[in-house]
Amino acid sequence: MTTLVVDASVAIKWVTYEPGTPLALLVHDLGATAAPDLLVAECANILWKKYRRGQVGLDGVATALAALETVTTGLWPIRRLVGPAFELARRLDHPAYDCFYLALAAERDAPFVTADLSLVRKLRAAGFGETEVLTLAETAALAG
Repeated sequence: MTTLVVDASVAIKWVTYEPGTPLALLVHDLGATAAPDLLVAECANILWKKYRRGQVGLDGVATALAALETVTTGLWPIRRLVGPAFELARRLDHPAYDCFYLALAAERDAPFVTADLSLVRKLRAAGFGETEVLTLAETAALAG
């Protein structure tokens, strides 16, 4: 399988247990992954939210942050993706954060994998064709 561009909704499942974690781990085991370095900030924010909600303690956050450093591969600087990400955000009328992942996937001609089903539906409804967009389940099925 080629390199997969994953977003924070996938990567957070590599370091914390939540619905979809088994599928995310299968995706991780498929091979190389890539993401804008924005992924680290987004995962830290997700962990902060989980901490605030009492879903994870400080020890769990520390463990997840340490694990994040070892499981993420191919982090790409977002600076050169700003223009393409903004253009996608404008065209899709969607927050730019997600569009950084889409811009990297298009640049690398790699499938984009997300656990965000509403984003997948939106991209498919918009006829997004710059890159293949896959759910966790679809990607994990490729391993089977």
